[in-house]
Formats: sequence, structure tokens, C-alpha cells
Amino acid sequence: MSEELKSRIFLTRSKWVRILPLLVLAGIWQVVAVLLQSRTLPPPSAVITTLSHEIVAGQLVFHLGVTLGRVAISFTLAMLIGVGLGILMGRSRNWDRVLDTFLILGLNIPALVTIILCYIWFGLSETAAVLAVTVNKIPMVAISLREGARAVDKNLLEVADIYRLSRRDTFFKVYLPQLYPYLFGSARNGLALIWKIVLVVELLGRSDGVGFQIGSFFHFFDITGILAYTLAFALVIFSIEALLLRPLETHLNRWRT
Repeated sequence: MSEELKSRIFLTRSKWVRILPLLVLAGIWQVVAVLLQSRTLPPPSAVITTLSHEIVAGQLVFHLGVTLGRVAISFTLAMLIGVGLGILMGRSRNWDRVLDTFLILGLNIPALVTIILCYIWFGLSETAAVLAVTVNKIPMVAISLREGARAVDKNLLEVADIYRLSRRDTFFKVYLPQLYPYLFGSARNGLALIWKIVLVVELLGRSDGVGFQIGSFFHFFDITGILAYTLAFALVIFSIEALLLRPLETHLNRWRT
């Protein structure tokens, strides 16, 4: 058996290992829902039907697009600011001492408090919504990148200095590649955290988005609608992970193999 064929078989098995538990869970859910016949536990078939109806009606696409826009802006701002702060703190003990207290506060202040304060200070606006999400995420990114900056191999930097690489080449070709694992770890945690906070932000103070829709379904005790929108967002996050983050991480980390 050739190495290429073995690789294809391994990838196929790996995909099934990831998908099979979800199929088993859906099957168990369907059976339990049919047996209980409860309004609080609709079967997957009903959830998918509602999801299809929302897509056809255009409601899901609109609200999902609005939420994803907020997620994208907040995620980008939090990563840029958090990465900058993390590298600064990892390279400078003085900056680390100055900013460490603020990071601890940022990590421990509940997201709900930050959201409410932003809405009170800046009004029920889009700016307040994005700012609340961004502020909640920055400390986690900074902490992760600070540890990455501390773990950078200084011997490689000395080699770059010996070969007289420019500061730009040293940063992008020697320094930054060593931070990739920390960057992707922060990105994954960021997506997991940010979309949850965005839903709370939308629930409390916006008139559109997935969080707003889930709040509307809650008022009518529409569990099927809540699960349909949750499923849609979960599928989007899985797609981002499988089609963007994982291939990009493999490509950027190929120098380690």
C-alpha cells in the first residue's frame, strides 16, 4: 500500500471519527424526543425544518450576517490589540509590571458588567456593542501572547543578528513564526468566547442579530427556534475552524516538520 493511499485512508477515518459522535448524539436526541413528546425537547427533524424555513424566509441569513459582522470586527480588534500588548509585555519587564494589574482586572470582571457599562456610557449603539465584546477578549489574547513572547528562542534571534537580517525579516521570518501556536490558540479561544458575548450584547441592547432572535424566541418559549439558530451558528463556527483556521495553521507551521 502506497504512502499516499495510507494518508487518504487516515484522513477519511479522521473525518469519520469527528462526525460519528455527532451522528450518534443526533440519533439519541431524536429517539428521546419522540418518546417524551415534550415541547421543551423538540426532535432534530423539527429543528432542521425550522432552520430551513428561516433560511427560505431570509430571516436567518440576515440576522446571522449581522452577528458575524460584529464577531469579525470585535475579533479583529481584540487580536490586533491583544497581540501587540502581549508581545510588548513579553519583551519588556517594565511594561509587564505596569499592565499586569489591568490584565488581571480585565480577566476577572464579568462580561455582563462590561456590556452594561458600555451601553450606559455610550448608549445602545453599534459602537458600544463592539467595544464591549472587544474589551472582554483583549486580556485573554494578551496573556497568551505574553507567554509566547517569553518562550521565543533567543538563540534563533542571535543567529538572525549574526546574518544581519533586517528588523522586518527578523520579526516576520524568525520571531513571529515562533508565536504561531499561541496566535492560533488565542484565535480559537477568541472565536469561542466572542460569539457567546456577542449574543449577550445583542440580547441586551440590539434590535437585530442571532442574540436578538434567540431572545424573541425565549419570550414565546419557542425552543425549536432557539435550537435552530444555535445549530446554524455552530455550523458556521465549525466551517471556519475546518476550512480556514486548521488549514492555515498547518500551512504556517510547516517549517516545524
